[in-house]
Amino acid sequence: MTDPGPPRHPRRRWPGAGVAAATVAAVVVAPGAAVADPVAGLAPTPGTPVCQIRDDRLTEISGLVATDDGFVVVNDGAEEESRRRIFFLDTRCAVVRTVRYPSRPRDTEDLAVGADGTIWVADIGDNDRARRTVALWKLPPGAARPVLHRMTYPDGAHDAEALLVDGAGRPLIVTKQGGSAGLYRPAAPLRAGGTVPLARVGQVRLPSTTTRNPYSFVGRGVVTGAAGAPDGRRVVLRTYADAFAFDVAGGDLVTALTAGRPSTIPLPDEPQGESVSFSRDGRSLLTVSETANQPPGTRPRILRYALPPRPTPSPPRTGPAPAGTGRADDRDRDGGADDGGAAGRGSRDRAERGGTAPLLVGGVAAALALLALGVATARGARRGGR
Repeated sequence: MTDPGPPRHPRRRWPGAGVAAATVAAVVVAPGAAVADPVAGLAPTPGTPVCQIRDDRLTEISGLVATDDGFVVVNDGAEEESRRRIFFLDTRCAVVRTVRYPSRPRDTEDLAVGADGTIWVADIGDNDRARRTVALWKLPPGAARPVLHRMTYPDGAHDAEALLVDGAGRPLIVTKQGGSAGLYRPAAPLRAGGTVPLARVGQVRLPSTTTRNPYSFVGRGVVTGAAGAPDGRRVVLRTYADAFAFDVAGGDLVTALTAGRPSTIPLPDEPQGESVSFSRDGRSLLTVSETANQPPGTRPRILRYALPPRPTPSPPRTGPAPAGTGRADDRDRDGGADDGGAAGRGSRDRAERGGTAPLLVGGVAAALALLALGVATARGARRGGR
């Protein structure tokens, strides 16, 4: 029942060390390029620890959902058979049950829970963009084994690490790519053991931020996880640096992501943050980071972040705009994606005052971030042996 495509290569090969090295030269010698300052502004508040996961099988956690009695987590495509499980944890993060897959998954990257309690496992990772099919595993409440459902993209292979499921049980995959992430939904009902086509239904562009993370601007631009609120009225997409909360009207996930203006929740300094979930009461976000490339003995911790309140709708404008305002001022006031709001203006002003030196410093920082990602890739390759 596994995907018949080529064997999966070690993960963390995006971008590779060679690409990172080439980018060093490209960034450092580009004096006209504007590079975001990775340490601009005040440091955001770290998450509050909920519990620490001490099971040695759980060092590459890529998916998390909260349940009424604890949590469910999965590793990404683990080499060791004992790690290829769906792990159920209690409220203290102790493993109380595991569920095996009936066949070997390729690269499990996210989790979602449906309104009926079904656990969805997103087997959608594809670092080399070489898979002919991706898959979803469904584990209904009380089932002994998950069931595999395969899908094919309409426009070639994509790497993805984020899954959402709406109230009607329709899955939505969000790809992992810089700039605009693609949104894909099955074009036909899923068939157990069968393959159905996916349809591209939109794209989402996230606001720019300056949140610190191990991969600098690269980590702020790619979607590594997603989650839906228990009441269906909010969804979040996360990167290595931040979470972005979108309001959902009438269960329409696609419109929320493509036309909504999200609130930003910084997730600072997580070593390799790929997992996110709403708490069961919907009032906060929960995250957990991979720890495979951290110093020996480092344990993953589930962290809690406060959610901002839902925005109050602004009253309609009844008269002309005040003198001296226009589209640019509206965009700055709203924190539009063109320059990242006040933080973006601050970075631009510093660059204008300081000439080319700050640009070169920012370029070096960006290049080093890419090299760090390449080093993590190399370590993963040596660890995986494939």
